[in-house]
Amino acid sequence: MASVVGTYARAFADVVMSTKADAGRMLAELHSVEALLAESVDLRRVLDNPSIPSAQKNAVIDAVTQRIGASRPVRNFVAVITDHRRLALFSEIVKQVEQELNDRMGFADAQVTSARPLNDPEKQLLEAEIAKLTGKRVRARYQQDTTLLGGAVVQVGSTIYDGSVNGQLERIREQLVES
Repeated sequence: MASVVGTYARAFADVVMSTKADAGRMLAELHSVEALLAESVDLRRVLDNPSIPSAQKNAVIDAVTQRIGASRPVRNFVAVITDHRRLALFSEIVKQVEQELNDRMGFADAQVTSARPLNDPEKQLLEAEIAKLTGKRVRARYQQDTTLLGGAVVQVGSTIYDGSVNGQLERIREQLVES
């Protein structure tokens, strides 16, 4: 199913990029639809039901997207996903759309976990270092984990940079065990 998810994500990213639409806004609209689908069992049932004609499903999609103020491309995308019976994959597709748009626009999302809250100069320095490592502009999300003792752990995609005291102690332990 990964290739199916990627196909839809790339197609929507193509639309966003070719129309020079606001990618952030498009993603926010997709996340709004995703949230509605997650909280409304009835909505999912209607859109997933093969016995309900496409015209009626499209009317429901029109009403929902109008209510949340979604743009025409998002409305059309939801309709295509529904028509092709891929609604069960919607969350995965949205996640892949976000990754695809980030790649095309040169952004890297970083999850930074630190032992203590970081001040603004520290955040800027850390983001600059991550940008050097990735070669991309960085959008970082921060959280605190006091079990790290000190330092920080940064995750960019599937790559983890461990600069925590716990990580350093673990590396020292491994070296001692090896020698």
